[in-house]
Amino acid sequence: MISYEPFYQTLFRKNITEYQLIYNFGFSANTLHRMKHGRNITLKTLDTLCCILECDIADIIAYHPDEA
Repeated sequence: MISYEPFYQTLFRKNITEYQLIYNFGFSANTLHRMKHGRNITLKTLDTLCCILECDIADIIAYHPDEA
């Protein structure tokens, strides 16, 4: 399972709000909604977030294996 928890920690650490992502950087509100609900995003979106936040992919997503 992919988790976006590191993304929210990175936003907090860099003192950037979701509002700033949308209005200052032109990031899609729909994409933020998808992330909040644990849905898939594209690699292009990951690339964009890494560029905006000047961070690594691990600062956006984390992988946790599903328990069988």
